[in-house]
Amino acid sequence: MKIKNKMIIAATDFSASAINAANYAADLAIAINADLLLFHVSPEPLVFGGVVTTNSPRGITIEAKDELKEQVQQIRKKIGSGKLKIVSELRMGSFSNELKAVCEKESPYAVVMGSQGTTATERFLFGSHAVHAVKHLLWPVITVPAGVNFSTIKKIAFACDFGSTEAVPMEEIKMLVKEFNCELHIINVGKEHGHHPMANLNADWLKEALDPIQPIYQFIDDINTDVAIMDFAETNQIDLLIVLPKRRGFFDRFVYTSTSEHLVLHCHVPVMALHQ
Repeated sequence: MKIKNKMIIAATDFSASAINAANYAADLAIAINADLLLFHVSPEPLVFGGVVTTNSPRGITIEAKDELKEQVQQIRKKIGSGKLKIVSELRMGSFSNELKAVCEKESPYAVVMGSQGTTATERFLFGSHAVHAVKHLLWPVITVPAGVNFSTIKKIAFACDFGSTEAVPMEEIKMLVKEFNCELHIINVGKEHGHHPMANLNADWLKEALDPIQPIYQFIDDINTDVAIMDFAETNQIDLLIVLPKRRGFFDRFVYTSTSEHLVLHCHVPVMALHQ
């Protein structure tokens, strides 16, 4: 994955959670002097027994175009004219496939999505899209909790287990810290003396690699990793939490809930997923 230009993609389904995330994306784009692409995918019409059971493709497209236009206008009204280049794109098909395709086309700085809707339907539908994007999209993904607004980024936290540092995207993390001139906190959660055998060696290597940006290391003695990370982020007023999603095998998906998935759905701080 290589970032081609400074563009933020805001994926929207026009729910309250998605609109809030798009506003966050707009303010983030202004802060880093990036463009904004407002992106929506309409599902293909359902066909049963040769009969279309939902709206026609043309009807769906017209309605979605109108809603996209309205959301662009609302963002421009909120931020003021001339401050941000905003474009929109509408596609029809599978959300995950089309989002991947537009990322391959644009090579964005980041994809921004809502993570926690205010209604049960929003939490189920857009929450599942956010989790899938975090796990599988190779571009940076920022998931924004409902009601969270962007002001600035003064503190970034990076959750790291020190088990393996080969996958740590050093350059991306350094770029973020320099971009916002902010503090970096590296969080390691686990029981004392219960770390991976290579943990100490990897921690030393990580400290040397990140020394130019002078991170602050936080070691938390707790067996509940997810809760400990969320508590730290909220208590210390972290503006952005970085996670490295781990890909699991097919059978693991039925019995394993990842830390990154739990944080996306429950953390009250924006979560950024980075991949190697």
